[in-house]
Amino acid sequence: MATVTVGAVRERAPGERRVALVPEAISLLRRAGIDVLVESGAGSGAWFTDADYTAAGAAVVPPDELYARADAVLCVGPPDPETAQALRTGQTLIGLLEPLRHPALVEELTSRGVHTVSLDLLPRTLSRAQSMDALTSQASVAGYKAALVAAESYDRFFPMLTTAAGTMRPAQVLVLGAGVAGLQAIATARRLGAVVTAYDVRPESRGEVESLGARFLDIQSPPNGESGAAQGGYARELTEEEQRTQREALDAHIARSDIVITTAQVPGRRPPLLVTASVVEQMKAGSVVVDLAASELGGNVQGSEPDKTTVLENGVTLIGAGRLPSAMATAASTAYARNIAALLRHLVSDGELVLDPADEITAALTGGGSS
Repeated sequence: MATVTVGAVRERAPGERRVALVPEAISLLRRAGIDVLVESGAGSGAWFTDADYTAAGAAVVPPDELYARADAVLCVGPPDPETAQALRTGQTLIGLLEPLRHPALVEELTSRGVHTVSLDLLPRTLSRAQSMDALTSQASVAGYKAALVAAESYDRFFPMLTTAAGTMRPAQVLVLGAGVAGLQAIATARRLGAVVTAYDVRPESRGEVESLGARFLDIQSPPNGESGAAQGGYARELTEEEQRTQREALDAHIARSDIVITTAQVPGRRPPLLVTASVVEQMKAGSVVVDLAASELGGNVQGSEPDKTTVLENGVTLIGAGRLPSAMATAASTAYARNIAALLRHLVSDGELVLDPADEITAALTGGGSS
C-alpha cells in the first residue's frame, strides 16, 4: 500500500522560532498512515531536539534528502528563495504562505508544478475546518502574549491593590479589535486585574467582549451605520473616510488609557491606522502602546515598527509586536502542528495526498483549486 511522506523544514526567516510539526503530532500522523521527515535542527528554536522527533517516530534528515523524499513539505511562513527553489514538480507546499502578500512566489511555484496549500486562506465560517484554523491558533497566542508584553513594560500594577501604604488603582486597558487576538488580549488583561474596554467595527462582537468582563466602547463606526463585518469571519477594510471618522471618535479614549493594544488586521493588506502620532503625544508618561499589527506593510499605530520598542519623548512606550507567536514558539508550534495534522488527515486518503477542487476546504486553501 502506498504511503504519503511529509517533511517539516527548518524555518529560515529572521527571528522565526516556530516549527511546523512537534513530536506529539508525529504519532497522530503515523496512525493516519503518514510517514514523517523532519529537517535536522528544525525544532531547536521551540526547544524540540532531533532526539525528541526520532523517539516520536520521525526520521531526522538533511534538507536535500527531505526535498527528495517528501510528497508534501510543511512550513510555518513563506519559504525563502533557496527553499522555494528546492521544491520539485508534483510536490505540495503547506503552510501560512500569505499568497495575498506574496503572489509572485505562489505564481512561480505553480508555474513549476508545485501545489500550494495556504492555511491563511481558510474561511473561519467553515465549521468542520476549525481544527485546521492556523490563523486562529496563532492569533490566540499573539493576543495572550500582547497583554503580557504590555504588563511587563508598564511600570505600575495591572490590578487594584490595597496595602498599608494606600490603594493602587487598576490599569485602564483599551483593546482595539475584538477578533481572536483581541479577545485573548482582553481575557488575559482581565485575569491580570486590569479594567478593560474594547472596540471593534463589528457590532456583533459586543457580546463576546462583555462575556469576558470588559466594556464595549460605543462609537458609531462605520459612520454610515454599515456593518464593519466581512465574509469569512473577518472585519472588512474601511474606506479612508470611515477610518478618519473612527480615529476621531477613538482619540479621547486612547489619550486617557494607560495601556492600548491594537489588533486590527486585514488579510493581505495594510492594517488600518487607528492611533495617530498626535494622540500618542496626548497620552500620559508611562503609558504603553502595543501594536500587534505592526509589519512591513505598516501597523495600527503611526510610527510603530515591527519587532521594535521605542520610548517616545513624552514617556510613552511604543511596541511594534509583529512576531508574538514566535516569541512563544513552543506553544505556538504545538497549536500549529495540531492544525497541520488535522489538515493532513483530511487530505490523505488511501495512502495518497488528494487535492480535490470539489472539496470546499481544499478549494479554499488552494485559492479555488488553481494550484
